[in-house]
Amino acid sequence: MASLAVLFIQSIAAQEPAVPAKWKVAVFAPVYLDSVFSGDTYKLGNNSLPRYILPGLDFYNGVMLAIDSLNREKAPLEVVFYDTKSSSGNIQTALADTAMQDVSLIIASFSNRNEIKPLADFALEHQIPLISSTYPNDGGLTNNPYFVLINSTLRTHCEGIYRYLQRVYPTSSMVMFRRKGALEDMIQSVFTEMSRNTPGVPLKIKTIELTDSFTTSQVIGYLDSTKQNIVICGTLHEPFGINLVKSLEESKRYRSIAIGMPTWDALKGIDRNVEVIYTTPYQFNRNEGVGFDISSRYRYKYAGRPSDMVFKGFEAMYHFSKLLIKHKGELIKNLSDKSFRLFNDFDIQPVQPYTSQSGAVDYLENKKLYFIRKIDGQIRSVN
Repeated sequence: MASLAVLFIQSIAAQEPAVPAKWKVAVFAPVYLDSVFSGDTYKLGNNSLPRYILPGLDFYNGVMLAIDSLNREKAPLEVVFYDTKSSSGNIQTALADTAMQDVSLIIASFSNRNEIKPLADFALEHQIPLISSTYPNDGGLTNNPYFVLINSTLRTHCEGIYRYLQRVYPTSSMVMFRRKGALEDMIQSVFTEMSRNTPGVPLKIKTIELTDSFTTSQVIGYLDSTKQNIVICGTLHEPFGINLVKSLEESKRYRSIAIGMPTWDALKGIDRNVEVIYTTPYQFNRNEGVGFDISSRYRYKYAGRPSDMVFKGFEAMYHFSKLLIKHKGELIKNLSDKSFRLFNDFDIQPVQPYTSQSGAVDYLENKKLYFIRKIDGQIRSVN
């Protein structure tokens, strides 16, 4: 793990000999380099890259594009990179690396919950902001005001959906379809809690539990043919959500809008003949400004179209590094500074334990959500 980091530092530091002080940033991502390369030799022959490698690799490529930009600006930075899937060590090995001793910012793309706690504990112990840019989210962490979630939690999405429906469709007929499960219980409990505590008129939502093999006729039985129906998908289970939207497509005499969970951002073809609305903490405009520039540079360098993970890596590296420099290391107090906004209006707020009155902070979280309205593959609006 460390060998890659040293090369990375040298490549940046060599370009900045005149800068008297540099802020050090550590980046963690699951790139699986040892699975793909033996030294400089590509091990998979003519085979394409395995799909499980692509998200971490794209995040890394986005980080590298951001570093190119920062180098052109002569930003006073050193960057160390750690492949969390390296065969030569894990996160614990990386944290013992001497290069981590004077780090001022950590940026991470985690691939499983077990990776979160050791890195978050290190960040807390050394009072280093840890920017978690991708799913999974909090990993059950508590009492860590240096852990920063950019990818908002499911609770935040559910609370945002409730407020959105309350504002835009306060009098519509609403039904939530869900399946049996603990996560589904949690989603429903957030909606119930919001109804109980809202200062306005609570939404009237009928909740229906269905099996995974439900039919269109079962869905139609709970729709109103005389009104616009707001149909909420109360589960992250993708096949359930796809089946639910297909049932609405087949029910053409019922005017319906499907409200999806954040996972719908990755689903393809679910919005044929049905308007869908879902939430996301990220919205990237690829067709102008910085987005167009990143797309062009990525196409020239990698002969492809950048995924959202490329943009997430670029934004995390560029935006928070610039804030680190501007505020002379006091980043944790200035996380919502929009001086170097690229795509997203992060609104980073402390999340407190629900049972605590002491002002303790479990973690910091981006509370800004975008509501995407789509039909027939076209985005109608972003609110």
